[in-house]
Amino acid sequence: FALTQARLPWVLFVDADERVPLDLAEEVQARVAQAEREGDGAPVGFWIPRQNVILGRWVRHAGWWPDHQMRLLRAGRSRYDPLRPVHELVQLDGPAGHLSSRLVHHNYVSWRQFWTKQRRYARAEATALAGQGVRAKPHNFVLQPLREFRRRYWTLEGRREGHLGLGLSAVLAAATFVMYAELWRHNAADPGDGPKDGPKRD
Repeated sequence: FALTQARLPWVLFVDADERVPLDLAEEVQARVAQAEREGDGAPVGFWIPRQNVILGRWVRHAGWWPDHQMRLLRAGRSRYDPLRPVHELVQLDGPAGHLSSRLVHHNYVSWRQFWTKQRRYARAEATALAGQGVRAKPHNFVLQPLREFRRRYWTLEGRREGHLGLGLSAVLAAATFVMYAELWRHNAADPGDGPKDGPKRD
């Protein structure tokens, strides 16, 4: 809704717990001016690398860096996918570009906050998947959390963050279990026409 109300041609979305350093502000101004000069064929949206500060530390592994976000958008040529209840997805009418300066995200300050947010995300994702006809299967409760832990801790090198990386990977694996448990509950309430494969986590 906010994007449709914009009166200027470009919009930079910033959450309340995010900060725009001076170098990012200068790069945004420069790239917008360049796009205006280039006209047709110039990017209509820009990915920005986001620096996540979790429990007071910049987390560089386990999928938390560079955590690119599509935040600089040309109004009228970008929109959000209405089918995504969380982790919104931007749809562009034109090419995308990349910025190099960081958007700083002062993320979770406690394990309790992190777990609460991940459970909420998991339940929202389960609701969306159930609406698409996805069915949970018994083996999902074991294999998918294990795959998520392996992906975060080993493939995305969460182990390099020490105990913090271990904890983040474990909590996200547990949230995957919650997601399938919630999806199972939705499936039981609405048997549907037949099973579809669950989401792939690799």
